[in-house]
Amino acid sequence: MLTVGQKLPEFSVKAVTPGVPKSPSEAFAEVTDRSYPGKWLVLFAWPMDFTFVCPTEIAAFGRLEGEFADRDAQLLGMSTDSEFVHLAWKRDHADLKDLPFPMLADTKRELSQALGILAAEEGVALRATFVVDPEGIVRHVSVNDLSVGRNPHEVLRVLDALQTDELCPCNWQKGEDVLKVA
Repeated sequence: MLTVGQKLPEFSVKAVTPGVPKSPSEAFAEVTDRSYPGKWLVLFAWPMDFTFVCPTEIAAFGRLEGEFADRDAQLLGMSTDSEFVHLAWKRDHADLKDLPFPMLADTKRELSQALGILAAEEGVALRATFVVDPEGIVRHVSVNDLSVGRNPHEVLRVLDALQTDELCPCNWQKGEDVLKVA
């Protein structure tokens, strides 16, 4: 699995665009590892669309999108489903209709494999989160069991801590003192 200190692999995938597209031609875009220069990336994967745990996480990340944007971070959600399945799910699920970030379609499973998060038996992406700095270096990785949702507020807290470039103690929150080495 890709880990802290390693470079995010190059990728290029189809994605469902943020918000509600006005026309079918606006529904899809190509997203690459270079699509958001100078930004932190928060890339999070879920196993499959039209499931039960996944939309709770995706919607929670969507509600915090402004907080991530305020920190110069771009949210990127992904699964191994196609862009067409993503769009159908987005149209079908009330909590996903105006999702404010792209839904990446890793249909060839190349990105999931490069990240090391492809579940061998199921053939789907693990419930993984990567925080990547503006230079493309992975600074945080977490993976949950397929049955357990993650906490987007914790991902935001970790991003805040990473952006201080300081020593941050356990349970540190933005605005609190960082540790000073004597």
